[in-house]
This record gives sequence, structure tokens and C-alpha cells, in this order.
Amino acid sequence: MIGRALPLPTDPSSDSMETLPEPDASDPILTLTGPTAVGKTELSLDVAERLNAEIVSVDSRQVYEELTIGTAKPSPEARRRVPHHFIGERSLYEPFSAGAYADAANDRIREILGRGRRPLVVGGATLYLHALQYGLADIPDVEDAVRERLTQRLEAEGEEALYDELEEVDPKQAAETDPTKTQKVIRALEVYHGTGKPLSYYYEHQPEPPFDYVTVVLNRDRDVLYDRINQRVDQMLDAGLLEEVRNVMDIDGVQLDEPPLSTIGYREPIQYLEGDIDHDEMVRLVKRNTRRYAKRQLTWFRRYDEYHWRTASETTPEDLIGVLADALDETHSTTEDSAR
Repeated sequence: MIGRALPLPTDPSSDSMETLPEPDASDPILTLTGPTAVGKTELSLDVAERLNAEIVSVDSRQVYEELTIGTAKPSPEARRRVPHHFIGERSLYEPFSAGAYADAANDRIREILGRGRRPLVVGGATLYLHALQYGLADIPDVEDAVRERLTQRLEAEGEEALYDELEEVDPKQAAETDPTKTQKVIRALEVYHGTGKPLSYYYEHQPEPPFDYVTVVLNRDRDVLYDRINQRVDQMLDAGLLEEVRNVMDIDGVQLDEPPLSTIGYREPIQYLEGDIDHDEMVRLVKRNTRRYAKRQLTWFRRYDEYHWRTASETTPEDLIGVLADALDETHSTTEDSAR
């Protein structure tokens, strides 16, 4: 057993007191994810309080201080209840990639563990979550001129010629690449010509992530989820989303046509404020695009066989703590068996 067993608050009706060992860097980290508007925030606060945890947000937009209403940031009250990380920590002038997030989050997790507390990862940014849990290939930067030359070749020689070259220089990557997805073909060739190594080499030598995770995906009946999304959009507009977008549009040097402002919930209000669409169309598009985004999130999460799926309306903090406890038992049993 690692550390001293700590009692956890449980349902008052429960006859037994659940216990977990003190946090250790070898422990799997509980992650709560799911589509937008499914109900992660309130449940995560209850779980964090029971685990004496700090929440590590995995959201590609809540990290920006200028974006609050349109990103459904946790309220100040929620952040007083439980320490949060990567909420409003950066400016729109400071782009934050999935790889940079993973590096920063790993450092923050080490700090949390160093304080004797558990990290609780919460959020639905799929690429950020993948980068944190599984890592990303460490691909060197390539000069823009390399891509420009390949783009010119695409126009002059056609997509078949570029794909034929990819099959020669990187057959493994070619086998996984749709020949009609020309941007992916160009990216693979760009890496080969820019670094001298095939893209598949970097995937095969991808660094191992420093922590293990046990992940719960919250879901709801589709009609219920879509209704929650529609209600959230209305609440955001009532809370002043358009004023927030106006203020952001007035910031010097901010790129309105690039992430995060080109993403759902900001792109459509910008179109409205610039006179490209009317108010009703803006509302319709935000709701429709958010529903489509939720569908894409669910499709992404289904890629991971090891994820645990739960119905949000039926899931309690004790359920999630139970998932973590089972994962800890399995980890510690494996460690003890290896030591024998």
C-alpha cells in the first residue's frame, strides 16, 4: 500500500467509509470529460471537495482572461470552492497550443501532488486532453518555404504525384493517409523535406506521458443534451455575450479570423456585429454549431476503449470516486505483484 489511507466523505446513508491512499505520482489521475453543456462543472466541484483535489482545466478557450461568457468559465464562487488551473491565465496575445498546454499541465500536476493534493482533470477540449493523456509527437518546426513549394507542386503536378512521393519516402504514413486529403499529404511531405525524417518516425518516437489517467465520459440523452445546449446559448446572450464580443473586437491586434475567436460562440456574434448576418440567424447558428460540436466530441471520445461512460443525470460524486478507487486498487495490485 502506498501512503496512509485517508477517509473520504460519502453519502450519509452509506454504512461504510470509503478510503483512498495518499496521492502519489504513480496513481492514475481521475479525469472527467464529456460534451459541452453535459454538466461537468458542478459534479467536478463536488468530487474535488471530497478528494481534496485541485481542478486542472482542459479547455482551449477558458484559459484566456478576455473570454468568459462565451466559454462558460467556472464562476468566481466555484473557483473559491476549489482551486482551478488554466482558467483566465493567458491573454489572447499568447497563443496556447495543445502541446504547450500538456507541458504546462504536467508541471502543474507535479506541483499539486507536491502539496499532497490530488489533481482532477476536467474539460472537453479533445486535442488538449489527448495531448495530456497520450502525448503528441515532438515534431520540429519547418520553414514556411517548404510548405509553399509543396503547395505550388500540388497545383502544377496534382495530388496523385504528391501522394506517390509520400508512398516512397514514408510508406507507413502514406498507408494511414487518405490520398484525397491533400493537406495531410502536404504536411507529411513538409515534415520529411524540412527535417530529413519521415513523419511516422516522430510518431514512433513520441515521448511517453509522465502520468496515467482513468477517464469518465459524462453523456445524456441526445434530445436532453441539445436542449441544455440551446438553453445555455440563451443564458450566455442574456448574460452579455454580445458586449463581451464587442470588447474583444476592440482589442488592438487581436485576430478575429483565428482561434480562439474563430470558434463557436464567438465567430457567429462577430459575424452579426460586422453586419454579415441578422440576430436571429446568429442565435440559430450558435445553437446549431454547438450541437454539432457536441456530436463531434462524443465521436472523438468513442475512440478510447479504456474510457468509462456514465449517464450524467445518474452519476454521483461517489460513483466517480469509486472509479478512481478501482483504478488505484488495480495499480497498486500490479505494483505489489511486480515486487514479489
